[in-house]
Amino acid sequence: MDIKTATALRRLRLVSAPEAVSFLVLLVCSVLKRTTDFNAVPVMGAVHGVLFLLYLVFWADAWNRARWSLGTAALYFVLSVLPTGGFFAERRLRREAEDAVIAARARKEGVVEA
Repeated sequence: MDIKTATALRRLRLVSAPEAVSFLVLLVCSVLKRTTDFNAVPVMGAVHGVLFLLYLVFWADAWNRARWSLGTAALYFVLSVLPTGGFFAERRLRREAEDAVIAARARKEGVVEA
């Protein structure tokens, strides 16, 4: 894995959890808007919108650089629209990055062929 691919995966991983949190907070704000006088939906909607757009941009970049299959790319996209999916995406991306580092070290040491 080259540095640009690792960076793309890292960016996607770093935005996935905050995007999931913002989605959950937005859902809570939506309930509060309908049950109380508290209305933070416009603010949280904007915050979540920005984080979701960042996720989509980083997702497209990671898909391109990591050369994911259509199934893997679709999985990460579906996780972005589920309320807690970003947490699962972050965990899978961390594991994927760790596996890539191990594979790169093995190639470098000549344990496996490139």
